[in-house]
Amino acid sequence: MRMVDKRHYGVLSLPVIVGALGFFVDVYDLLLFNIIRKPSLQSLGLSGDSLLTSGENILSIQMIGILIGGIFWGIMGDKKGRKSVLFGSILLYSIATIANGMATNVTQYTILRFVAGLGLAGELGASITLVSEMLPKEKRGIAAAIIATTGVMGTVTAFFVNQWFHDWRLCYYIGGGMGLGLLFLRLGFLESSMYDAVKKTNVSRGNFFMFFNNRERFLRYLRGVLIGLPVWYVIGILITFSDKFAKEFGIGDIDPAKAVLCQYIGLAFGDLGAGLISNFLKSRKKALFLFYGLMSIFILVYFIFHRDAQSFYLTCIALGFGSGVSVLYITMSAEQFGTNLRATAAISIPNVVRGILPLIILLFKGLRSWAGDFITGAWITGIIIMGIAFVAAWFTHESFGKDMDFLEH
Repeated sequence: MRMVDKRHYGVLSLPVIVGALGFFVDVYDLLLFNIIRKPSLQSLGLSGDSLLTSGENILSIQMIGILIGGIFWGIMGDKKGRKSVLFGSILLYSIATIANGMATNVTQYTILRFVAGLGLAGELGASITLVSEMLPKEKRGIAAAIIATTGVMGTVTAFFVNQWFHDWRLCYYIGGGMGLGLLFLRLGFLESSMYDAVKKTNVSRGNFFMFFNNRERFLRYLRGVLIGLPVWYVIGILITFSDKFAKEFGIGDIDPAKAVLCQYIGLAFGDLGAGLISNFLKSRKKALFLFYGLMSIFILVYFIFHRDAQSFYLTCIALGFGSGVSVLYITMSAEQFGTNLRATAAISIPNVVRGILPLIILLFKGLRSWAGDFITGAWITGIIIMGIAFVAAWFTHESFGKDMDFLEH
């Protein structure tokens, strides 16, 4: 039985628009902590070295929540449907985000970032899964790029909301409010007919352990995770702690919120460019290697070219553009697996990547302690992460134009 969607969807159809707006709110919330880390923690009584340590710890806890949530929502996406995940995940992180604005101590703050992380895990993967199943194969890469590009503008919005109101609690309230508003758009949203057809069969759906009971499928999943690591090395290390790097470089004061803004402006263009280039080349892998090359060059520039604050911020924009691989590895996650495991893969893989950030931070801490130098620890970490990603990408199968109508057994 062929599971073909008879409905006709374009790159600006409702599933794409709603997915883009949903990811916009998702990214607003996800990166908001990076932007308001210092003022929010200072208002809770932290200062000095405790700002860096607590910031690393809270970010790590949030990413662990995202890791757990990615697996949970992924399984639910194949068992209960993609639409259910979109509704449930956005409801959870919207409520947690509003509650975050009411935190009165670091412990509450940390717990609520964990809960928000659980909710944030479902949005992007479910949206990419839906559009991959609903749109013609020649359009799904462009649609994914539109979703990703719109989404990263959520960080730009978070930055300016913080600039306008100068109140970190209000920033959280606004993010949660936008999320709740999106629920009304979800109410009339249609489910993928490809998924509806699979529900009528007896095939196992959303069985996470299927990734481990077959060697080829496990390696497919593992490679999907590893090719995304450089994106979060850039975001979680180079950008989040840009103020510390700037002092080590001798530049002076750098606003980490502005660094995040610059990186995500670049990422918006990078995601769009990567999606269009992969369509032009008719290859996800060729586009992936092209952007890996760009990212490697810009990481090198980050460490050796730091004359002043302006050049530093420009480098952050360049790093963001190179990070356009994010739309490629997330799209490939959906294209690599059958309909009965597609949501489990597409939702969990990008969140496992996010969830590995605490390990990247631990690696960075260990290397900077071993080297006795903050900068040396950072660039050695970068070499290791980029090397792993290049090898994983080399062995990853091309998925451009792949027929999505298949099952995993």
